[in-house]
Amino acid sequence: MYKFSKFILLMLLAIVFSCKSAKTIGNGEANFKLSTRQLIKENAKQAANFKTLQSRLKITYTQKGKSQTHTVSFRAKKDEALWISATFSVIRALVTPEKVSFYNKLDKTYFDGDYKYLSDLLGTELDFEKVQNLLLGETIYKMNTGDYKASVDDESYIVQPKNQRDLFEIFFLLNPSNFKVKSQQISQPKEFRHLQIDYLSYQDVENQIIPELIKVIAVEASEEMIVELEMKNVSLNEELRFPFKIPSGFKEIEL
Repeated sequence: MYKFSKFILLMLLAIVFSCKSAKTIGNGEANFKLSTRQLIKENAKQAANFKTLQSRLKITYTQKGKSQTHTVSFRAKKDEALWISATFSVIRALVTPEKVSFYNKLDKTYFDGDYKYLSDLLGTELDFEKVQNLLLGETIYKMNTGDYKASVDDESYIVQPKNQRDLFEIFFLLNPSNFKVKSQQISQPKEFRHLQIDYLSYQDVENQIIPELIKVIAVEASEEMIVELEMKNVSLNEELRFPFKIPSGFKEIEL
């Protein structure tokens, strides 16, 4: 599999939204007095709400001590599609609730399948909703007040299931000032797998609180992958197209 093709797929798991006219949200006044029910309710109120988004996205991917950086075009239609296109459409990807697809003109290959590959890369089962939540700074798993408990530690709320699974541990760190996710961490100790998504800062874009800086760290045994992103020239709620057609004669990638 061509490295940049894999890189494009990995990027889909950690997109950051920002805007030249947006304002970075400061810490504000912390509130550590909320009950678990109130905290989950306040977090839900902050969910980003838009129809479409487009931007230029700068991505830095690091693995095994080597880094590469690329800038791509990114478009999103909430709840329906995530689309990426590199310069001259050399590589193009489309993610929908049904499947993950991409093609690479450099080696004339394509992939058109389910979420298993992305799930295997990060060590946790993914679907479109989980990927979209991750990109928007929302918790990958829905927080139900009856199933979760909250505590305070190191200037953050820590929200976790009342009963952690033996093979699967989940932790959400929420900011006590704006109740957005600071970090979400999913571990599989027996498999030596750990996924951590850190939202380093948030910003206000057209009255929507969305991530400004984000960092994804995926660890499996001694292997570590890091993806960092920067989004520029964002526009919201415009009419967008999501063109995608696998060229004829390309060879399907078996993953």
